[in-house]
Amino acid sequence: MFDSDKRKLLSGLCHAAIFFSTAIFSVGVPIVILFVSDDPVVKDNAKEAINFHFNVWFYGVIIGVLTFITFGLLGFILIPIGYAVHWILTIMAILKILADPDQPYRYPFIFRLL
Repeated sequence: MFDSDKRKLLSGLCHAAIFFSTAIFSVGVPIVILFVSDDPVVKDNAKEAINFHFNVWFYGVIIGVLTFITFGLLGFILIPIGYAVHWILTIMAILKILADPDQPYRYPFIFRLL
């Protein structure tokens, strides 16, 4: 059996890494945990966190292009909404992991590459 506290910590780190920054560095945490951990739930959470990073970057590019095309007008609306959604989804993931560490968290509304 796998250690529940270790599972909570590693799974939580995978999802919380997005708070470090939205740059490439933050995706390194779940990538390292994916390769280091032998716990299947932690691995599933790491994959889901990596997929979430890719989605945040993808939607960030779309918002950036729309902001550029509209000379910044849509940026005043879309950027705060984008950050709020990404923070809320991440907080939901962390709370779910802490409440039930035996189930991997699945983000809604994202594309999964892994």
